[in-house]
Amino acid sequence: MSAATIASPKPPLIKKDAYFGLAFLGIMVLAILWMAFSIQKWENGHFGLLMLALIVVAIMLGFPTAFTLMGLGMIFGFYAYYTPGQEVFKNPIFDLMVQKTWGVMTNDVLISVPLFVFMGYIVERSNIIDKLFRSVQLAMGNIPASLCVATIVTCAVFATATGIVGAVVTLMGLLAFPAMLRCGYDIKLSAGAITAGGCLGILIPPSVLLILYGATASVPVTRLYAGAFLPGIMLALLYVGYVMIRAMINPSLAPKLPPEERAGITAKVIIIELLKSFFPLAALIFGVLGTIVFGICTPTEAAAVGCLGAFILAAAYRQLTFAKVVESVKLTARTTAMVCWLFVGSAIFSATFALLGGQEIIERWVLSLGLTPMQFMLLSQVIIFLLGWPLEWTEIIVIFMPIFLPMLDDFKIDPLLYGLLVALNLQTAFLSPPVAMAAFYLKGVAPPHVTLNQIFAGMMPFMGIQVFAVVLLYIFPEIGLWLPTKLYK
Repeated sequence: MSAATIASPKPPLIKKDAYFGLAFLGIMVLAILWMAFSIQKWENGHFGLLMLALIVVAIMLGFPTAFTLMGLGMIFGFYAYYTPGQEVFKNPIFDLMVQKTWGVMTNDVLISVPLFVFMGYIVERSNIIDKLFRSVQLAMGNIPASLCVATIVTCAVFATATGIVGAVVTLMGLLAFPAMLRCGYDIKLSAGAITAGGCLGILIPPSVLLILYGATASVPVTRLYAGAFLPGIMLALLYVGYVMIRAMINPSLAPKLPPEERAGITAKVIIIELLKSFFPLAALIFGVLGTIVFGICTPTEAAAVGCLGAFILAAAYRQLTFAKVVESVKLTARTTAMVCWLFVGSAIFSATFALLGGQEIIERWVLSLGLTPMQFMLLSQVIIFLLGWPLEWTEIIVIFMPIFLPMLDDFKIDPLLYGLLVALNLQTAFLSPPVAMAAFYLKGVAPPHVTLNQIFAGMMPFMGIQVFAVVLLYIFPEIGLWLPTKLYK
């Protein structure tokens, strides 16, 4: 046996990041046991709270979210509707299941989801982004932290074309991370720029999160997209400002590009590179989002045009192959099926939860606290932030938003503004250790010497910027409300 073999440590049975999940799971189990033994007389509302606790535990244990929602909704709904002597299949819960499933199938808003997702997958596989990153890098070569700035700008543009966080972070980890490390950039600053920029797709249209929130809260997607436009730009500019200031204070964190990297780069070359990469994608984005925001097309119609534009771009770059189209179709079908089944499960779960009186108990408890609108906003956003650690944003939108949304009227809170704050908040949760998904996406493609702790440390300042952006949006709501107010008087 070699010395290297003897020296190599055994892999840990449990990864460090799993301890948080186990601790959270233990807390939830203890809470359920406490509730079970402390309540002397169980009423329907208590069963509703038990449903809510069980769904979190089931998701933490790895059960499929959509079918767990549906299963718990059906089981507790059967109990809620049951009357002695009733035939099993005469229970109204089965009619409710059919009605909710049909309602999701005929939801006009959700039709745009597969089209936007398909457009994103086609753009991702057409190799446009590597050309975009190169051209933006050349255009910004003389400013401080030029590679970080180019990364954030590319992520922002890519986010408007895809809205898929994992795809953006992974692709930029392959394109930008090696380039920044090769030029001597600080690992933490580089990792933070990639993960923060990659999460912009949660907020910047055509965000799938905003589509699902719109369908859940009955807020027009057009208004949400118009409202998210300026906060998205504001957040990207805050990121750019931060990395540039860091580079000016400490140039060793982000050295300027070496002379050989800038040799032969003229204004003409930069313009040509931008014409070949940035402007075609910008035209696609403006065509899709512009027609939605200005009311020319519905989101579904604009998404269909976007798919056509993505096909044209892929063909122009000679990347439109049958294999890539088939792969994009399969990924789109899988993502769409997940979203739609989530909505079906959520609709059944929410209806049963309300039927049992769980919503009423929570609403009565919150109102009894005598909170001001600001205190309610703070409480709900903190809860959403904490839920963003163990749960995906889709689960938060479809499970917990129906709990908070009915209370917005009581506190005179605009559901449009609330949705924008939720999107920014969940974006913050994506960068919050220990369960920051963006970090794991980047770690999967990063060089071996880059540790997860370095990525976490790099994300922390950007998470602080996001919290600052949430506070700014709450203090100055016109950042999000000005554009939709002007466009849709």
